[in-house]
Amino acid sequence: MNLEAYRFLIPRVWPDVVEIILVAFVIYRFLLFLVGTRAMQIVVGVMILSVAYFAALLAKFQMISFLLSVLFTYGAFAAVVVFQPELRNALARLGQSRFMRRFSQGDRQSVAEEIAEALDRLGRAGTGAIIAVEGDIGIEEFISSGVPVEAKVSADLLTTIFTPYSPLHDGAVLVRGDRIIGAGCVLPLTQFKVADKSLGTRHRAALGLSEETDATVFVVSEETSTISVASHGLLHRPLTPQQVRGLLSGAISHLEGGERVTAPAR
Repeated sequence: MNLEAYRFLIPRVWPDVVEIILVAFVIYRFLLFLVGTRAMQIVVGVMILSVAYFAALLAKFQMISFLLSVLFTYGAFAAVVVFQPELRNALARLGQSRFMRRFSQGDRQSVAEEIAEALDRLGRAGTGAIIAVEGDIGIEEFISSGVPVEAKVSADLLTTIFTPYSPLHDGAVLVRGDRIIGAGCVLPLTQFKVADKSLGTRHRAALGLSEETDATVFVVSEETSTISVASHGLLHRPLTPQQVRGLLSGAISHLEGGERVTAPAR
């Protein structure tokens, strides 16, 4: 076989191959970013509508195909609004290279120490508390339900916020990086039935937020004084201050023995 005849195609083919690989990688990372978020449900809905559109074209349902085509035409503008938190967070993540993250390790360790100390104090005092530490998915939408705060994370401030009868002690504290961005915030309760009746509103709110985002949510029980953490719909309890430090500093990637205390409502 004479390969010389096909050599002229090589300069034309390799850019297409590289382009296909890049597009596939971007789509893969985009879908990976959406997994576990509310936006993923919307993506599934769009895929279902796409299948319905092509089925309508094949079946020659003119009215349905026309309506769906109009929906797709203006749906891009709606998607920008719907995916606003995810898009903003994705753009922010682009600037977070591994090299830049190395400079924040000291702050991360400091935040871990301060939050662990605050939870330990609150637990020993039997004071209920809930602290949500933001992950890759933004939680700023919940700030409006409480009071916006711009303060550096400290054990003293966190303990003061949750002091009984203080104006903000009933809500959740939201933490982003080394800053407190909100206090007295109302979090979404889990949509599933909680089998353990000993879990109160704080635990249900922690589970609810962990089901919708990748935030790490710490809870101090007012009844038992134990520290719990909700992550990805699982509740881990009890926690020691050392485990809290390990989770927040990255020394511990995950905890074993998490409980799924919720079940789909019937």
